[in-house]
Amino acid sequence: MEFLKKNKKKILVLSIMVILLVATGVLNWALSTDAIGSTSTTTSTEPSTQTFFNAYRSDRTALRQEELLELEAIIASSDTSATAKQAAEEMKLELVERMDKELYIEGLIKGQGFEDAIVTLGGTTANVVVVANELPPNDVAKIVDLVVGETSYNEKQVNVIPYS
Repeated sequence: MEFLKKNKKKILVLSIMVILLVATGVLNWALSTDAIGSTSTTTSTEPSTQTFFNAYRSDRTALRQEELLELEAIIASSDTSATAKQAAEEMKLELVERMDKELYIEGLIKGQGFEDAIVTLGGTTANVVVVANELPPNDVAKIVDLVVGETSYNEKQVNVIPYS
């Protein structure tokens, strides 16, 4: 019982974050279902491709906002130790830098003539999904070179995935 009294604010903040995450997922599902339903009469695969890319970006943005809110809660809490606050601030800065780099690389890939791209930079790998039925080796090499040039990953750590 003592634990609940001490951590009441933390539990409340985390509960609200979970509720927001669930609401975002339900809203995303509803909008995706509506978008798919309204384009089901067309024979083109482009709407479903764009729905995938838009849904992924929406989910990624919602998840990142959740992470940022959690880190902000840790930083703002008076119960958090100085080392934990510093670690949270470093994690927040790293997350923001990763988000900026992903967006920048996505723009560079689109600038190379690809219709759309999603870049996800992880701890040991970078994943790139591009709109394409198949990717010739020279296109894969262009994308890998862009990612390697803008990050600390090497060629073996970059995965390029076609999506059609």
